[in-house]
Amino acid sequence: MSHQIKSVAVIGGGTMGTGIAGLCAQTDHKVLLLDVSEEAAQKAKDRIINGRPPAVEDPEKAKNITFGTIDNDLAQVANYDWICEAVVEDLPTKRALFEKLEPLRREGSVISTNTSGIPLRDITDGMPTSLKTNIAVTHFFNPVKVMRLLELIPGQETTPDVMDALAAFTGGQLGKGVVYAKDTVNFIGNRIGCFWMMTGLHYAQEALSDGLTMEQIDALMSGPMGLPPTGLYGLIDLIGLDVMELVGKNLAINLPDGDMGLDFIALPGPIHEMLERGQIGRKAGAGFYRMQKLDDGSRKTEIYDLTAGDWRASEKFQLDDTHAGLDVLLSDDAAGNFAWRIMGGTLCYAADLIPEIADDLVNIDRAMKWGYAWGRGPFEMIDALGADNVIARANAMGLQTPKMLKVLADAGVDSFYRNEGQEYLGADGQYHPTPLE
Repeated sequence: MSHQIKSVAVIGGGTMGTGIAGLCAQTDHKVLLLDVSEEAAQKAKDRIINGRPPAVEDPEKAKNITFGTIDNDLAQVANYDWICEAVVEDLPTKRALFEKLEPLRREGSVISTNTSGIPLRDITDGMPTSLKTNIAVTHFFNPVKVMRLLELIPGQETTPDVMDALAAFTGGQLGKGVVYAKDTVNFIGNRIGCFWMMTGLHYAQEALSDGLTMEQIDALMSGPMGLPPTGLYGLIDLIGLDVMELVGKNLAINLPDGDMGLDFIALPGPIHEMLERGQIGRKAGAGFYRMQKLDDGSRKTEIYDLTAGDWRASEKFQLDDTHAGLDVLLSDDAAGNFAWRIMGGTLCYAADLIPEIADDLVNIDRAMKWGYAWGRGPFEMIDALGADNVIARANAMGLQTPKMLKVLADAGVDSFYRNEGQEYLGADGQYHPTPLE
């Protein structure tokens, strides 16, 4: 069956639901947004128009949205081509909603769940075939209006035409960068990004003992890697230690046996103590960093020194030429060894996850660039460093050669991309045309 999406029903008026509804309305599509009550629906409308940032650029576009409640207006989904569920991250809640939705939606409509961590197979277990063949995960990144990445994940029975319709609409109409992931824990972006953050917190503790400062760690984990200027500690301040603890618990339950990430699922002791006293990040006013207002009205940034266990003035760390580029990963000193352990370890982790989380390396590279604002994806970084150098350093650290690096070595080639990125190395050891973005 051929599917065409021109209208969207969004169930759930929280941050993600309003973001998705607002983006669809901004692009002049008919939208239905349902929430749990009239009051909640009114709050959703206000968030779409007056939020920071608003979900629509033009307040007039909000008129493309019809608001209602799940109890009173759910039957209206029969009038919409794509039904996007965006309720709370709770498996029983999602399953109960889909049981109500399935008899109401019309034949030919497609349906999706917006989830960042619940496997689709758990949501659809025991559900009718009519649902299983027409459902996928649409994992938008927040804020929806700003973040380019959209991960599309099919279920075991999802038909290709459903995936094609969702990709055509979200990519062509909504302007998203679509990547295709597998139904595995945290999909692509968060699987690799959370590994980078959780291993980073652990290896940073050891680096502090080796004489590195927290500012030096953030400097190394920003510009030289092609990552945002927040670095490691600044990024986690933005996310929140409370969220990171939940991430760790989710990984503990869902990572497969033998996964490298299982060694890093708990927050290091001193950082867990920060969590316990509510020092969780920007939303609490303080995390690893805080802004202090002085008597003269000026402000200064302070950092919570994990070694001293107290606040002090934050000092910008200036990297020298040896440590200012990606080649720091190959430097044999304290800074280079730390940088390798976190970023080199993450590159090796990513290279070992095909075909588990994605069929090819292009989807992984794009997910990290579009979802985490990395300047280069993991495989692009390996090409820049030289695959032979990465293999040698990994083996010297006692790591087995990751799957895709072994594919590269066995194929007798020296890069994952060639012909100026127009071809990529597949898991079959052959080069293939790189799909257009």
